[in-house]
Amino acid sequence: MYFDLPLEQLRTYLPARTEPVNFDEFWKETLDQTRAFPLDARFEPIKTGLKFLDVYDVTYRGYGGQPIKGWFLMPHNHSGPLACIVEYIGYGGGRGHPYDWLLWSNAGYAHFIMDVRGQGSTWRSGDTPDLEPDGGNPQIPGFMTRGVLEPRTYFYRRVFSDAVRAVEAARSYPAVDANHVAVLGGSQGGGIGNTFLSDSIPHFADFLVMQ
Repeated sequence: MYFDLPLEQLRTYLPARTEPVNFDEFWKETLDQTRAFPLDARFEPIKTGLKFLDVYDVTYRGYGGQPIKGWFLMPHNHSGPLACIVEYIGYGGGRGHPYDWLLWSNAGYAHFIMDVRGQGSTWRSGDTPDLEPDGGNPQIPGFMTRGVLEPRTYFYRRVFSDAVRAVEAARSYPAVDANHVAVLGGSQGGGIGNTFLSDSIPHFADFLVMQ
Protein backbone atom coordinates (compact mmCIF):
# COMPACT_ATOMS: atom_id res chain seq x y z
CA MET A 1 0.00 0.00 0.00
CA TYR A 2 1.13 3.55 -0.78
CA PHE A 3 0.41 6.65 1.30
CA ASP A 4 1.14 10.34 0.76
CA LEU A 5 2.28 10.77 4.36
CA PRO A 6 3.84 8.54 7.03
CA LEU A 7 1.37 6.78 9.29
CA GLU A 8 2.23 8.89 12.35
CA GLN A 9 1.36 12.04 10.38
CA LEU A 10 -1.80 10.53 8.91
CA ARG A 11 -3.11 9.86 12.43
CA THR A 12 -3.23 13.60 13.16
CA TYR A 13 -3.67 15.02 9.66
CA LEU A 14 -6.39 17.61 9.15
CA PRO A 15 -6.85 19.11 5.66
CA ALA A 16 -7.04 22.84 5.09
CA ARG A 17 -10.65 24.03 5.03
CA THR A 18 -12.15 26.89 3.08
CA GLU A 19 -15.47 27.86 4.62
CA PRO A 20 -17.83 30.77 3.99
CA VAL A 21 -17.69 33.35 6.74
CA ASN A 22 -21.19 32.40 7.90
CA PHE A 23 -20.67 28.62 7.78
CA ASP A 24 -21.10 27.94 11.50
CA GLU A 25 -24.04 30.33 11.79
CA PHE A 26 -25.74 28.70 8.80
CA TRP A 27 -25.64 25.23 10.33
CA LYS A 28 -26.53 26.44 13.81
CA GLU A 29 -29.60 28.16 12.39
CA THR A 30 -30.47 25.09 10.30
CA LEU A 31 -30.26 22.72 13.26
CA ASP A 32 -32.07 25.13 15.56
CA GLN A 33 -34.92 25.29 13.05
CA THR A 34 -34.94 21.50 12.69
CA ARG A 35 -34.95 20.96 16.45
CA ALA A 36 -37.81 23.40 16.87
CA PHE A 37 -40.01 20.46 15.83
CA PRO A 38 -40.53 17.61 18.31
CA LEU A 39 -38.34 14.61 17.48
CA ASP A 40 -41.38 12.35 17.89
CA ALA A 41 -39.33 9.17 17.38
CA ARG A 42 -41.63 6.18 17.09
CA PHE A 43 -40.37 2.59 17.16
CA GLU A 44 -43.11 0.23 15.96
CA PRO A 45 -42.28 -3.47 16.47
CA ILE A 46 -42.83 -5.63 13.42
CA LYS A 47 -42.91 -9.38 12.92
CA THR A 48 -40.16 -10.63 10.62
CA GLY A 49 -39.69 -14.27 11.62
CA LEU A 50 -36.18 -13.46 12.87
CA LYS A 51 -35.86 -15.42 16.11
CA PHE A 52 -32.82 -13.68 17.58
CA LEU A 53 -33.53 -10.05 16.66
CA ASP A 54 -36.12 -7.44 17.53
CA VAL A 55 -37.01 -5.25 14.56
CA TYR A 56 -38.74 -1.87 14.62
CA ASP A 57 -40.18 0.30 11.87
CA VAL A 58 -38.95 3.79 12.83
CA THR A 59 -40.42 7.19 12.05
CA TYR A 60 -38.95 10.43 13.38
CA ARG A 61 -39.05 14.09 12.39
CA GLY A 62 -36.12 15.51 10.45
CA TYR A 63 -35.64 18.72 8.51
CA GLY A 64 -38.77 20.88 8.46
CA GLY A 65 -40.47 18.51 10.88
CA GLN A 66 -40.95 16.07 7.99
CA PRO A 67 -41.30 12.34 8.74
CA ILE A 68 -38.18 10.27 8.05
CA LYS A 69 -38.30 6.48 7.98
CA GLY A 70 -35.74 4.00 9.21
CA TRP A 71 -35.16 0.54 10.65
CA PHE A 72 -33.97 -0.31 14.14
CA LEU A 73 -32.65 -3.79 14.89
CA MET A 74 -31.27 -5.18 18.14
CA PRO A 75 -30.51 -8.57 19.69
CA HIS A 76 -33.60 -10.15 21.23
CA ASN A 77 -31.76 -11.27 24.37
CA HIS A 78 -29.42 -8.64 25.76
CA SER A 79 -28.43 -7.38 29.18
CA GLY A 80 -27.99 -3.70 29.84
CA PRO A 81 -27.84 -0.80 27.37
CA LEU A 82 -26.35 -1.52 23.96
CA ALA A 83 -23.82 0.41 21.94
CA CYS A 84 -25.54 1.59 18.76
CA ILE A 85 -24.47 2.02 15.15
CA VAL A 86 -26.34 4.59 13.06
CA GLU A 87 -25.93 3.80 9.37
CA TYR A 88 -26.31 6.12 6.39
CA ILE A 89 -26.96 4.66 2.95
CA GLY A 90 -24.95 5.07 -0.25
CA TYR A 91 -26.10 7.22 -3.15
CA GLY A 92 -29.42 6.23 -4.69
CA GLY A 93 -30.32 3.58 -2.11
CA GLY A 94 -33.13 3.46 0.43
CA ARG A 95 -33.73 1.50 3.59
CA GLY A 96 -35.02 -1.55 1.72
CA HIS A 97 -36.12 -4.41 3.99
CA PRO A 98 -34.99 -5.41 7.49
CA TYR A 99 -33.36 -8.54 6.06
CA ASP A 100 -30.86 -6.29 4.26
CA TRP A 101 -29.35 -5.17 7.59
CA LEU A 102 -28.56 -8.20 9.75
CA LEU A 103 -24.80 -7.87 10.32
CA TRP A 104 -24.44 -5.45 13.23
CA SER A 105 -27.43 -6.57 15.27
CA ASN A 106 -26.28 -10.19 15.01
CA ALA A 107 -22.89 -9.02 16.24
CA GLY A 108 -24.55 -7.72 19.41
CA TYR A 109 -25.10 -4.04 18.62
CA ALA A 110 -28.21 -1.95 18.25
CA HIS A 111 -28.42 -0.83 14.62
CA PHE A 112 -30.33 2.22 13.36
CA ILE A 113 -30.63 2.67 9.56
CA MET A 114 -31.75 6.05 8.23
CA ASP A 115 -33.77 6.11 5.02
CA VAL A 116 -32.40 8.88 2.76
CA ARG A 117 -35.18 11.24 1.70
CA GLY A 118 -36.08 11.13 -1.97
CA GLN A 119 -33.77 8.22 -2.76
CA GLY A 120 -34.30 4.51 -3.15
CA SER A 121 -34.86 4.60 -6.90
CA THR A 122 -31.54 3.05 -7.93
CA TRP A 123 -30.54 -0.10 -6.04
CA ARG A 124 -32.65 -0.47 -2.87
CA SER A 125 -36.17 0.78 -2.24
CA GLY A 126 -36.89 3.77 -0.01
CA ASP A 127 -39.94 5.01 1.88
CA THR A 128 -39.19 8.69 2.60
CA PRO A 129 -40.20 11.40 0.11
CA ASP A 130 -38.26 14.65 -0.19
CA LEU A 131 -41.02 17.11 0.67
CA GLU A 132 -38.93 20.02 -0.56
CA PRO A 133 -40.42 23.26 0.84
CA ASP A 134 -37.77 25.77 -0.18
CA GLY A 135 -37.98 25.94 -3.95
CA GLY A 136 -35.55 24.30 -6.34
CA ASN A 137 -33.99 24.49 -9.77
CA PRO A 138 -33.71 22.36 -12.89
CA GLN A 139 -31.44 19.38 -12.22
CA ILE A 140 -29.73 16.55 -13.97
CA PRO A 141 -30.96 13.04 -13.08
CA GLY A 142 -30.03 12.26 -9.51
CA PHE A 143 -29.82 14.42 -6.41
CA MET A 144 -26.46 16.19 -6.35
CA THR A 145 -27.75 19.38 -7.99
CA ARG A 146 -31.23 19.55 -6.47
CA GLY A 147 -31.59 23.09 -5.10
CA VAL A 148 -27.85 23.72 -5.43
CA LEU A 149 -28.19 27.34 -6.59
CA GLU A 150 -28.87 28.49 -3.03
CA PRO A 151 -27.51 26.95 0.20
CA ARG A 152 -30.88 27.09 1.91
CA THR A 153 -32.58 25.08 -0.82
CA TYR A 154 -29.82 22.51 -1.37
CA PHE A 155 -30.87 18.87 -1.05
CA TYR A 156 -28.06 17.90 1.30
CA ARG A 157 -28.95 20.61 3.78
CA ARG A 158 -32.08 18.59 4.42
CA VAL A 159 -30.26 15.23 4.39
CA PHE A 160 -27.59 16.33 6.87
CA SER A 161 -30.27 17.69 9.19
CA ASP A 162 -32.10 14.35 8.96
CA ALA A 163 -28.81 12.61 9.80
CA VAL A 164 -28.31 14.58 13.01
CA ARG A 165 -31.86 13.79 14.06
CA ALA A 166 -31.30 10.11 13.27
CA VAL A 167 -28.57 10.01 15.91
CA GLU A 168 -30.85 11.81 18.35
CA ALA A 169 -33.63 9.32 17.61
CA ALA A 170 -31.30 6.35 18.15
CA ARG A 171 -30.03 7.82 21.42
CA SER A 172 -33.60 8.33 22.62
CA TYR A 173 -34.36 4.60 22.61
CA PRO A 174 -34.22 3.25 26.19
CA ALA A 175 -32.11 0.19 25.35
CA VAL A 176 -29.37 2.28 23.65
CA ASP A 177 -26.33 3.48 25.55
CA ALA A 178 -26.45 7.13 24.46
CA ASN A 179 -22.75 7.58 25.28
CA HIS A 180 -21.63 4.83 22.91
CA VAL A 181 -22.93 5.60 19.43
CA ALA A 182 -21.07 5.34 16.13
CA VAL A 183 -22.05 6.44 12.65
CA LEU A 184 -21.33 4.26 9.64
CA GLY A 185 -21.61 4.70 5.91
CA GLY A 186 -19.96 4.12 2.58
CA SER A 187 -19.90 6.43 -0.45
CA GLN A 188 -22.68 8.99 0.12
CA GLY A 189 -23.25 7.45 3.54
CA GLY A 190 -19.62 8.04 4.48
CA GLY A 191 -19.92 11.66 3.43
CA ILE A 192 -23.02 12.07 5.57
CA GLY A 193 -21.25 10.47 8.52
CA ASN A 194 -18.27 12.78 8.14
CA THR A 195 -20.50 15.80 8.75
CA PHE A 196 -20.22 14.86 12.42
CA LEU A 197 -16.54 15.79 12.28
CA SER A 198 -17.44 19.36 11.37
CA ASP A 199 -17.16 22.02 14.05
CA SER A 200 -20.71 23.08 13.17
CA ILE A 201 -22.29 19.77 14.14
CA PRO A 202 -22.41 19.01 17.88
CA HIS A 203 -20.20 16.08 18.79
CA PHE A 204 -21.50 13.19 20.87
CA ALA A 205 -19.70 11.30 23.60
CA ASP A 206 -17.47 8.48 22.35
CA PHE A 207 -18.47 9.22 18.76
CA LEU A 208 -16.86 7.21 16.01
CA VAL A 209 -17.13 7.58 12.25
CA MET A 210 -16.68 4.36 10.28
CA GLN A 211 -16.47 4.14 6.50
